[in-house]
Amino acid sequence: MSAETVSPHEQSARDAALTSLATSAAGNIPGVDFVSITVHEADHTLYTAAATDPLAEQADALQYRLREGPCYAAVTDERFVLVNNLAAAAEFPRYAPRAVDLGVGAHAAIQLVDGKRRAGLNLYARTAGSFDRSTVQFAELFAAQAGAILGYAEQVEQLSNAVQTRTDIGTAVGILMERYHVNRHQAFAFLTRNSQDRNIKVRVLAQQVIDDTMEPPVPVPSFLPEFLVAAQQSFDRDEDDLRQGKATSD
Repeated sequence: MSAETVSPHEQSARDAALTSLATSAAGNIPGVDFVSITVHEADHTLYTAAATDPLAEQADALQYRLREGPCYAAVTDERFVLVNNLAAAAEFPRYAPRAVDLGVGAHAAIQLVDGKRRAGLNLYARTAGSFDRSTVQFAELFAAQAGAILGYAEQVEQLSNAVQTRTDIGTAVGILMERYHVNRHQAFAFLTRNSQDRNIKVRVLAQQVIDDTMEPPVPVPSFLPEFLVAAQQSFDRDEDDLRQGKATSD
């Protein structure tokens, strides 16, 4: 397992939901001083997606490195783990004493479901014995609501990404039309042809066109004139078939 930090790009809907979730948990679950949220990716990478205090990030990173601790257990195996006195936690012999040295007295972690990934809600207290029955009850209730929130946030993020991809492709087609003096169909055909030849997704290639980093740039690649003629002939045939009421294949 390796730890990663979230890149400083514009906050996505899922990231915003996780940040809000951590802040709300820290303010509403009894006995909790600070909170973090760990995401367990499909490739088994662990990273802290949100934290209300730098100490939570330090404790998280320690568990990622040691592969041990309530957080690690919650996102990899157990559903709920609570250690109310880390100084006496025999089940985590490497993590517990180091966490105490950091200033953590108690730690609870509960597994969340974040779409196809697992996530863990980490509840930290500076003083041992801070958690009681109400902490567990609130944490369980919070986790149940969090699943619905994260599912909705992921749907919003996927929709936003789809809209952005379509916008980027449209922008790239416009750039190619102006650069090579071709029509919309020809520009899109050029984009898809390059995508297939280079085994690069169209949306990635479109971004390269926008950033002017696509290889080769101007001048026009040698195959382009011949390819554009063939593409135009194909479009013309499709239009003739449509006018005659014939079905066309995808």
